[in-house]
Amino acid sequence: MARGSVSDEEMMELREAFAKVDTDGNGYISCNELNDLFKAACLPLPGYRVREITENLMATGDLDQDGKISFDEFIKIFHGLKSTEVAKTFRKAINKKEGICAIGGTSEQSSIGTQHSYSEEEKYAFVNWINKALEHDPDCRHVIPMNPNTDDLFNAVGDGIVLCKMINLSVPDTIDERTINKKKLTPFTIQENLNLALNSASAIGCHVVNIGAEDLKEGKPYLVLGLLWQVIKIGLFADIELSRNEALIALLREGESLEDLMKLSPEDLLLRWANYHLENAGCNKISNFSTDIKDSKAYYHLLEQVAPKGDEEGVPAVVIDMSGLREKDDIQRAECMLQQAERLGCRQFVTATDVVRGNPKLNLAFIANLFNRYPALHKPENQDIDWGALEGETREERTFRNWMNSLGVNPRVNHLYSDLSDALVIFQLYEKIKVPVDWNRVNKPPYPKLGGNMKKLENCNYAVELGKNQAKFSLVGIGGQDLNEGNRTLTLALIWQLMRRYTLNILEEIGGGQKVNDDIIVNWVNETLKEAEKSSSISSFKVNALVSHWRHQSSVLIFIVFFTCGRDLRGQAYGAPPPILILFKCPIIVLMFISHFTDKFLVLVIL
Repeated sequence: MARGSVSDEEMMELREAFAKVDTDGNGYISCNELNDLFKAACLPLPGYRVREITENLMATGDLDQDGKISFDEFIKIFHGLKSTEVAKTFRKAINKKEGICAIGGTSEQSSIGTQHSYSEEEKYAFVNWINKALEHDPDCRHVIPMNPNTDDLFNAVGDGIVLCKMINLSVPDTIDERTINKKKLTPFTIQENLNLALNSASAIGCHVVNIGAEDLKEGKPYLVLGLLWQVIKIGLFADIELSRNEALIALLREGESLEDLMKLSPEDLLLRWANYHLENAGCNKISNFSTDIKDSKAYYHLLEQVAPKGDEEGVPAVVIDMSGLREKDDIQRAECMLQQAERLGCRQFVTATDVVRGNPKLNLAFIANLFNRYPALHKPENQDIDWGALEGETREERTFRNWMNSLGVNPRVNHLYSDLSDALVIFQLYEKIKVPVDWNRVNKPPYPKLGGNMKKLENCNYAVELGKNQAKFSLVGIGGQDLNEGNRTLTLALIWQLMRRYTLNILEEIGGGQKVNDDIIVNWVNETLKEAEKSSSISSFKVNALVSHWRHQSSVLIFIVFFTCGRDLRGQAYGAPPPILILFKCPIIVLMFISHFTDKFLVLVIL
């Protein structure tokens, strides 16, 4: 990896640039996507020069010769070219796309020759979504409604209240409302709110590395929009999951198993849902939410299929006017389509221009919102389906998954076990805990249909080898096949040790390199209690040893809790957590939900 030679601020810019170039969102850049970028940027270069640059980038950038360029390969390309004329041209190309606003660098290092950029379309869409979501919230009257045509949004997030509210809308009860400072705000209480928002965003799986409370207070556009999109997307995708929406089983295709459907990402399920209705309408299927929907025709037929037919009590019929299909102008046709979407209460996220330009992010949000309002699916009956297999993830599994996502792993982990079956995410976690990975030994997607699983198994075998030989984990009886097949107990055994090592590494960094273990932390807690003239002490991190202390102490304690134990805390949650709730307002890393205090599982708090 060449990431060490790139500053944090440059890395943020590179991630933004890569996302803009990766128009189909698959995590890789192809030759065609590079060509499209240069064309869209209207660069003053002859065709042969564009082809020459593209071929050179592919030749020097495609390090593993798989025909695609990953983000890490992209870093090496950009870092190697950034002082050349090609890099200057490429940077201009990235920021010249329509709807992208460029702003000067925000540090001495970045202000010379670099720019941050953000999308006006995204700002406009997010402002309208937030205005609608919080229009009746009395705590937000001081900033809602915001004007989408100004910078109101970047000022509104400065006190943390809007962010906290949006996080709770996406994942209800993530933040206890009692912990949000709402009146007579001071710089200190604002800082608490922003810490609360960042910790809570991380707890639900947002990648918040390199985002600080000061960045939000200053309203840095590219960071604010990036965080808001993660929060909004998590909320939009919450019910696009089989364990929470059994009607999705209607999307099973002939020859598929329930397990096959459960492995699909929310994006893939949305695409299949759209094609399910388009097929019923006798229309052509689509393969993406960008180029294939630009003419609005697929949207028209989708709206007609999902609109209420009047066959449900209390739900009046909505007849979609299809006459707009005859409009010859794409923009006008898209506007007519959105007018029909408005009749369903679903005119959100996109404008007619966004549809015609094929903005993939905003069109994905539009489709997800339409699905949430009008799925128009029915749970199949009289089918041989193992309904027990639809059991949702446990709190423990959700916490591990959100922890991985908060570290920015790629691809995002939607299903803990199936998404680790090729070990690519595990390798990234090894790097996070400073275990070196030989990427030349790693097989990368796309995997061949014939022998593809063998490639994944080779990765899993290497992941176990690293755990035993390099990380020195206890992996007795665990093999690569267990990870590949998604053995819950054995996979969790590895993930738990990864999370534990990550935690201890952070504590060692804070302690100037001093080794840390459970005994050292227990001694530190007891010494802290003694210095505060408290009579109690703890002997371990088991819940039995801690719960009574939480119930009777008013001081704020910071623990690292690694294990579940056999005591149920149900019914004790609101007797214990006030000190714990305050942790979310401190500048520390907290990976847990308030709901964890109503179950057997306590997770992780890091000083």
